[in-house]
Amino acid sequence: MRSYGQYCGLARSLEVVGDRWNLLIVRQLLISPARYRDLVNGLPGIATNLLADRLRDLESSGVIERRLAGEGSAVEYSLTPWGAELRRPIENLIAWSTPLMVRGPEGDSFRPEWFTLAIPALLGARVKVRSSATVGLDIGELLTLRATRAGFEVGTHQGGDLDATVRTEPAYVLGLAAGALTLDDAQALTLDDAQALGLVAIDGDESVVRAVFAA
Repeated sequence: MRSYGQYCGLARSLEVVGDRWNLLIVRQLLISPARYRDLVNGLPGIATNLLADRLRDLESSGVIERRLAGEGSAVEYSLTPWGAELRRPIENLIAWSTPLMVRGPEGDSFRPEWFTLAIPALLGARVKVRSSATVGLDIGELLTLRATRAGFEVGTHQGGDLDATVRTEPAYVLGLAAGALTLDDAQALTLDDAQALGLVAIDGDESVVRAVFAA
């Protein structure tokens, strides 16, 4: 293991998770335990030999563990209880990233599953809802955003009624969740101005969307 030679909590933490791809592997495992192939698919751009090396390092450090998946012999990776404690610092980094995200994807890869961490992290940092609500996020794939007094949760839509559905591009949803963009501003955009973000459309109760996103 690389050492900074410093008796400092940040330095020692970076010795474990500071290498390229390590925190993104943790991000995927915070979403759910995953098999090796699932991790390859969820980490666009990673070389398979590098992923194998990073998994081995994280396992030896006690951040992740291997276990049998279901009743078969396939192996899946999951976070240890200590590794799962990285959720809060990762959520804080996501919230900190807002100025880096408002310019849009600029050709970078995007996977809807990443919203399961990003949207709760951004909303949880600034919004408290008074009553429960369920909002669909149609970003090419329909996700469900559940808002309660306890916090926010995002997952794949599994059916059931929605109070409202927001149809737009991922960059706009991130901007709205972070408070960097307002619903009124987005609805006022002309087609030419909105190309980078995508036009926003709301089906259902718009007041619920405003309450959830503190618009």
